[in-house]
Amino acid sequence: MTETNIDYDKMVQTALMSVVRRILEDTAQNGLVGEHHFYITFNVKHPHVVIPAHLKEKYPNDMTIVLQNQFWDMIVTDSFFEISLSFNRMKEHLHIPFDALIGFLDPSVDFGLHFNDEALGTEVNNKDLRSTDTDIEPDVNSSKVVTLDSFRKK
Repeated sequence: MTETNIDYDKMVQTALMSVVRRILEDTAQNGLVGEHHFYITFNVKHPHVVIPAHLKEKYPNDMTIVLQNQFWDMIVTDSFFEISLSFNRMKEHLHIPFDALIGFLDPSVDFGLHFNDEALGTEVNNKDLRSTDTDIEPDVNSSKVVTLDSFRKK
């Protein structure tokens, strides 16, 4: 008999990804409410990420975008989201698959999620990019950031 294991890590990540998807769906329909704003970090090397070439050149591994003041044309599907953001006062359109996400943070309520990206070997660098003119730094050491690494066999 072949030994099989339940892939709990993948199951949990899929569930957490659906939380981000629902948050973005609500934002696309209703806009941001209150002080909510989001830092979204994704793997630029993911084969289905579509961003302008100059951004891919500047941020070859991962990139953090901020959804706060200026974003347009947000579309959310089961597998990806698209959004237009202002980069140096230029409107740029991005296509980001959910499975390219590395992190999600809403500092207004001290909530964050971290997703594995072991297959592509990238590390999160939250200082890479700000799509708006904000100086807010995400607190990646927050007690509410969920990481799965502590539960993984080494």
